[in-house]
Amino acid sequence: MTRLAAVVLAAGKGTRLKTALPKVLHPIGGLPMVLHALRTAQRAGASERVVVVGHGAEQVEAVVRSFDPDARFARQIEQRGTGHAAATGLAALTQGPERVLILSGDCPLLRPESLHALRAATGDRPVGFLSTELEDPTGYGRVVRDEQRRPIRVVEHKDASSDELRIREVNAGIYDVDLAFLRDTTAQLQSDNAQGELYLTEVVERAAGEAQAFCLADPSEAMGANTRAELAALQEEAWDRAAGRWMTEGTTILGRCHIDEEVQLGQDVTLHPGVHLRGRTRVGDGCVVDVGSVLSDSELAEGVVVHPYSILEQAKVGPGAQIGPFARLRPAADLGPGTKVGNFVEVKKSRLGPGAKINHLSYVGDAEVGAEVNVGAGTITCNYDGFAKHLTRIGDGTFVGSNSTLVAPVELGPGTYVAAGSTVTENSARDDLVFGRARQEVKPGRAKAVREAARRGKI
Repeated sequence: MTRLAAVVLAAGKGTRLKTALPKVLHPIGGLPMVLHALRTAQRAGASERVVVVGHGAEQVEAVVRSFDPDARFARQIEQRGTGHAAATGLAALTQGPERVLILSGDCPLLRPESLHALRAATGDRPVGFLSTELEDPTGYGRVVRDEQRRPIRVVEHKDASSDELRIREVNAGIYDVDLAFLRDTTAQLQSDNAQGELYLTEVVERAAGEAQAFCLADPSEAMGANTRAELAALQEEAWDRAAGRWMTEGTTILGRCHIDEEVQLGQDVTLHPGVHLRGRTRVGDGCVVDVGSVLSDSELAEGVVVHPYSILEQAKVGPGAQIGPFARLRPAADLGPGTKVGNFVEVKKSRLGPGAKINHLSYVGDAEVGAEVNVGAGTITCNYDGFAKHLTRIGDGTFVGSNSTLVAPVELGPGTYVAAGSTVTENSARDDLVFGRARQEVKPGRAKAVREAARRGKI
């Protein structure tokens, strides 16, 4: 079996993006573009992977290492074109591989299946590369073929003649090359062209009619990102692909939704318009995520309903729970089965036991809430004293009346009943009744006198 390596070209600055972030670290589908290229290389069978870095090298290397610890790096100090970048990457390869894939770090929509097809079409030929046909090929290198339709060279747009500029088949910049041939060719490259660079495209001409082009049916696979508009187009295409893929897997998508690359969905999930599923979010079977909700790195068990405009970040939700509308689950919110977190409720770093309910207008942070607890509207756990966070414990079956303030650290025993409007600063035991409010006084008939005094400015 042919031993395969991959070199990912990721040294570019991305000048036209006008960005401080290295070009290849701009995310598409929630994943930096360079990681798309690496994953595609892995799935294509490249057992050895080298990333050529330059601009923002330290940042790029850190991101790549977190994703692919086995990847190695080659630094292109001087940017002298794709041929120079490829040669820089080759220097970091071992002697083991026989063939090498050259991938672009800003081509995130390339499918592994297309690389498999390229490998099959190329066989033992010295060079294979991907091409595609564009309605408007402006800016792309054109694929020049001979009378037998064999690709004989690639001419860059700035170097093309008027006849060559009419060619619609363009080079996608993805290659499958015999490693020995590539080492020899890159060592002989010359910069006698309009841009004064070393072009990797010369490998096609040097193959002397033995090159193989595999034309992509989907031009989006060859899309790169040199401008913000092109980044936006890539992102739209990635979202369209994700929606199409998940609908074939049994997801109902009722409008435009944004689903990141690493999201996982169960069967019979329903997504309403404007839903954003980000990062490594997991959505279980039969869940419904309603209009405008945003889930980031969160996990929903089966049968969860997320009502409109709810925000979940690094949260975990148990089976059959209901969230929202307009709820916010912050990091380390852990909701048990059958829980309810209603409108304008915020939960942070808290665990809710089975059947617990926080239905309205409350904040629960740094808390352990037992099973079948009912937290009334307007309740707040005062978890921060200005210096440190403190824990609130609420035992099973406790009822917390509306507009209560629980000043942590505090613990309510199982079955505690907290009267509405209480400020609770001391622990309670099982089945205690807790009052923590001023005694009400009624002054008969005094309201009229107060209003008159207010009109005269005496209050």
